[in-house]
Amino acid sequence: MSPADAMTAPKRVGLFGGAFDPPHRTHVALAEAAIAQLQLDVLHIVPTGHAWHKQRPLTAAEHRLAMCSLAFAHVNRAQVDARETLRSGPSYTIDTLQELQSEYPGAQLYLVMGEDQAKALASWHRAEDLGLAAIICVASRSEPHAADSSADDSPKLQGVPLQRLQLPPSPLNATEVRDRTARGQSVSALVLESVARYIDQHHLYQAD
Repeated sequence: MSPADAMTAPKRVGLFGGAFDPPHRTHVALAEAAIAQLQLDVLHIVPTGHAWHKQRPLTAAEHRLAMCSLAFAHVNRAQVDARETLRSGPSYTIDTLQELQSEYPGAQLYLVMGEDQAKALASWHRAEDLGLAAIICVASRSEPHAADSSADDSPKLQGVPLQRLQLPPSPLNATEVRDRTARGQSVSALVLESVARYIDQHHLYQAD
């Protein structure tokens, strides 16, 4: 890397992974909050490939990637990343973090997630290595005042403090989007208009 390249290389790199089945408005708000509050140079939006921890089959990767491209299109410094959907076998976050470490030498990595994901973090593959590879940042949807908590008051994973992100309260989740669609109800308040159109055009989440 030349000195000029080193000057312009991203120094703060985020990873926001998930099923994104579908990506909804809270996903977008979390990405925007992470970029602003962590001052990220780039945030990789990474849809899960083979979700070893999910009991239900995921919607085809091509659809989830397309919906992510629509949902995050207006989010500056967000980049939809297909790498996990291209892997064979189970898809693990630690593998993606290690790949990003190689792609952004010297950069500080941030692993961004919602509170629901954080509660299950200890069960993740090589969970003890996640805090070594990145700063783990959790957006609380139910207690926004928790963003002001000190690191000592934050939940711990194997002794690793979790950094809080401030996010307005929101009960929204992807299950509600799928359920409403299956019942023939509008989801325009839950997802961006472009994503709602995509769901309708491709007949996703409809009842059998």
